[in-house]
Amino acid sequence: MAKVSSNIVHLYYKKEDQEGKSLLKVNPIHRTAIEIVIPVEGEPESNETELPADFEAILAKEGYEGCNPLEFNLYLNGLV
Repeated sequence: MAKVSSNIVHLYYKKEDQEGKSLLKVNPIHRTAIEIVIPVEGEPESNETELPADFEAILAKEGYEGCNPLEFNLYLNGLV
């Protein structure tokens, strides 16, 4: 039988501005996220964070839009 944590469908978001790009992989069950920040100049950084219950409204207000999981995983694995 599969692990419960492997049955989670993650949500992916991105935001682009003049400072660079930010990508999020959100676990909606545990309300945690992995964020990758890609500045215009410099090295990408990643960190883990916890999200509040109304994270979808907050992300929309901050300018995040849904994105493709492939884009997130390419950056996560350093292939882009």
